[in-house]
Amino acid sequence: MPRRLTYAFLAAALLVLLATAPAALADTFTPESGGSPNADDIDTLYKITLYVAIVIFLIVEGTLIWSLVRYRHRRGGPDAAQIRGNTPLELGWTVAAALILVVLTVVTFIYLPGINDPPESGPDGLQASQARFASIDQPAPPGGRPYLRIKVNGQQYLWRFDYPGQQKLFSYHTMVVPVDTTVVLEITASDVIHSWWIPKLGGKADAVPGHVNKTWFKIPADQAGTLFTGQCAELCGAGHADMRAAVKAVTPEQYQSWAERQASDIEESGKLLAEQRKSREGEESP
Repeated sequence: MPRRLTYAFLAAALLVLLATAPAALADTFTPESGGSPNADDIDTLYKITLYVAIVIFLIVEGTLIWSLVRYRHRRGGPDAAQIRGNTPLELGWTVAAALILVVLTVVTFIYLPGINDPPESGPDGLQASQARFASIDQPAPPGGRPYLRIKVNGQQYLWRFDYPGQQKLFSYHTMVVPVDTTVVLEITASDVIHSWWIPKLGGKADAVPGHVNKTWFKIPADQAGTLFTGQCAELCGAGHADMRAAVKAVTPEQYQSWAERQASDIEESGKLLAEQRKSREGEESP
């Protein structure tokens, strides 16, 4: 097979691999998405940067390989030309690199508001008028649909979630949230640094003792019943690998039912514990 035909075949095979890679390796080399708008924006921004980088890589490496083949030393050929510089070419690639940087910067700032700023809850989400569990300790966004604030506390080696409401309401490991509702997380830790990360719901957020970091997600209404899983993304001790977390998406009605049942169970457990302590104190007293 002639060399030129071999090079053409290899180039075609490379293009086919690059064209099929995104479908075959979905979320393997790019962030996971599909669970929240901010996760989708992070994934899109990452892919734009990645594809631009792939094009630049192919142009640079293709030019290099072509130059090595085209101008390789040949027996009996003339001596290679000694080129000291090419001002137009050097200015060209400098300007091109600057333009690429400007384009990526502009695209990044276009997507950043959608990643950082929580939107209002949707019409099918938990409403402030539906139940006391929707009461939120912050002003409602312009549309009048409030956020659901949940406090996240990292502890060696589990996560605790405290929900708003008049009754004490919390859970461990699995966070239960209503769909189509903007959930704002206030993340901290009680011992060492941890990192909250549910890949399909957005980026990582560090849990730092004495400091509160915030992030958000909004699970679409058609994702009710889905369980999103993740784990601590900061080495936090011997049990780090077992510090997992999950977010269970339910309908607003299911969330209210769960919240009422969970709060009742917590209250009943508190009463039983108080009675046990009182009984022990009575037995220990002379």
